[in-house]
Amino acid sequence: MILGGPKDRHPIARNPLHRYYGRGDLHFITFSRHRRQPWLGSPQRRDLFLRVFEQVRRRMGFDVLGYVVMPEHVHLLISEPEFGDPSGVVQLIKQRTARQILRRARACADQTNFWPDEDAVHVWQRRFYDFNVFTAKKRAEKIRYMHNNPVTRRLVRSPAEWRWSSYRYYAFHEEGVVKI
Repeated sequence: MILGGPKDRHPIARNPLHRYYGRGDLHFITFSRHRRQPWLGSPQRRDLFLRVFEQVRRRMGFDVLGYVVMPEHVHLLISEPEFGDPSGVVQLIKQRTARQILRRARACADQTNFWPDEDAVHVWQRRFYDFNVFTAKKRAEKIRYMHNNPVTRRLVRSPAEWRWSSYRYYAFHEEGVVKI
């Protein structure tokens, strides 16, 4: 066998994404809007996302330890679900939110526009980032990161001002749309 062809040089480079499921770890998940467009830039869309997220949580049976919904991306810290795996969680969230937003967008679209642009067709980027969290220190780090993300991005001055995260649950014991 002769080595050196394109497949032999970088066998891992073809699919560098590895997911580790079934070990009972927590999963820090990040996924983004297509082309990082600020689809979640409005309070109504962020509220819609949280409603869908809670529906998926109940359906698939996983715990939510933290989350933040930003204008163009989302961070979640979840347990492994009772039904399926974290990839299925992300897939279902993306499908349901995309279906709802595209339905609403089509209802408002100009009827003469037969060729919608790509951003009107694709809601989410295809892949997502999944980091296994298995220590209390790393869990606290990820929750702090999520809660401070809106402050870092200068959307608010304090994490308490951003309604679309789990911060208010931890700081004030407020129940939100998503059960923590």
